[in-house]
Amino acid sequence: MNREAFRKISYGLYVVSSIQDGKFNGQIANSMFQVTSEPSTIAVSIAKENLTHAYIASSRVFSVSILAEDTPMTFIGLFGFKSGRDTDKFKNLKHRIGKTGAPIVLDHAVAYLEAKVVQELECGSHTIFVGEVADYDSLGNEAPMTYSYYHTVRKGKAPKTAPTYEREEPRATAAASRYVCTLCGYVYDPALGDPESGVPAGRAFEDLPADWTCPVCGAGKDQFEPEQ
Repeated sequence: MNREAFRKISYGLYVVSSIQDGKFNGQIANSMFQVTSEPSTIAVSIAKENLTHAYIASSRVFSVSILAEDTPMTFIGLFGFKSGRDTDKFKNLKHRIGKTGAPIVLDHAVAYLEAKVVQELECGSHTIFVGEVADYDSLGNEAPMTYSYYHTVRKGKAPKTAPTYEREEPRATAAASRYVCTLCGYVYDPALGDPESGVPAGRAFEDLPADWTCPVCGAGKDQFEPEQ
């Protein structure tokens, strides 16, 4: 069987947020879809080990911020590769409290929806939360980011808790010119550089500034290994 079939499924890229005991948390998700139109309901698939899962299960509310195509990789890394158990993701972040009490991320969002959980489905490592939409709005006209764009153009990786995560086999290269972040899987390719950080194409990994960090998760150069 060819797993390429799974890669043909269309996804977006979102920040799903919730609240528990007055604290906020959110995470990157790509498995969100509309279930019905009357009443308007949406569903999100959240890993049980993620802190956001505990928040939604407790408060029974969540918000979904639809991210713009030009969202910085550092922003995606904050919500996708760092845990709210260690990091206050909402510090210095533009957001507001929605009608449900859930926080709504506004930075880099083209639209948002917030919902109250009406049903949930246990799916092994994940729970699908179905929510009736309580409020929504469009925030801009920028193109929303698709998971395909994130993966193929921005060279982003899926967190290990994502429903779409696949273990990638190491690829042989003629020379160890590409380096892989051991924390999030980001690949630094000197042919592409890191334009968001001001690193032009053609710069070897060894020539990157000592304070350069992974554009996805913020790891230092010491967390990178040559691609095998």
